[in-house]
Amino acid sequence: MGATLSNLTEGGGANGTGNGPGLGDIPESCVACVFMYLTPPEICNLARLNRAFRGAASSNAVWDSKLPSNYQDLLDLLPRDRHLNLSKKGIFAVLSRPIPFDDGTKEVWVDRVTSGVCMSISAKAMLITGIEDRRYWSWIQTEESRFPVVAYLQQIWWFEVDGSLKFRFPAGVYTLSFRLHLGRFSKRLGRRICNFDNTHGWDLKPVRFELSTSDGQQASCECCLDEPEQDDANGNHKRGSWIEYQVGTFIVSDPDAFMEIRFSMKQIDCTHSKGGLCLDSVSIMPSDLRDRRKRYCK
Repeated sequence: MGATLSNLTEGGGANGTGNGPGLGDIPESCVACVFMYLTPPEICNLARLNRAFRGAASSNAVWDSKLPSNYQDLLDLLPRDRHLNLSKKGIFAVLSRPIPFDDGTKEVWVDRVTSGVCMSISAKAMLITGIEDRRYWSWIQTEESRFPVVAYLQQIWWFEVDGSLKFRFPAGVYTLSFRLHLGRFSKRLGRRICNFDNTHGWDLKPVRFELSTSDGQQASCECCLDEPEQDDANGNHKRGSWIEYQVGTFIVSDPDAFMEIRFSMKQIDCTHSKGGLCLDSVSIMPSDLRDRRKRYCK
């Protein structure tokens, strides 16, 4: 079978005589039509078969179908010389890498497989109660985030984090999540270690997550961030690991309109203190991507 495929690829017949048609005889325009139904990685793999496939894989028509509807907005976030005179394939390659904006506190990129638009928002871009007081909060440098630092909570009574974003997303369903970590992590002798000395209060009352949009959509959920007994029973420990807590979904029906998204995370019951928590970022991505991951908010 391998020899047969080789003959077909090189233009030889399926019987190995070299007289019949092969993959190399397929018109490039026909190959391009097929490529429009494939994912970018599949296109790049097939481009290695022969000249016709390589030509089709470089077609602007093929890659135009892979670019999101708001790709020009994404290009506007880049210096002009980064995308000037690029082909559509080159533009897709540029957009599939994270694009920082708003002083580097946000990143947006196009998923290489689905072409969905994804976004990450650093804790630096959020309003955090008490963030300027080092008795409560501090910034930790890290290599475990898309961003250079994460916010670490030592101890506080009134815990509240708010953020907002105004952006033009392609039509679709999106999921918003908070990325959190119980305990303070660091490295010692090249090994990752976690300190839980200040981790407390998250098992007493649930944290409330909320999101709302400028067109009236709302979502919320509540969950305890620290559940030692339940974690022990299920063998699924939240401490010491980055966990994404899904707040909810929202629908974008008009890709030409800017949508404002507001999100928050709070535990303002002042009957007890809480601490020992790292806040990394908020992510927004198409729900069909997010659905592959485990949900922690019920």
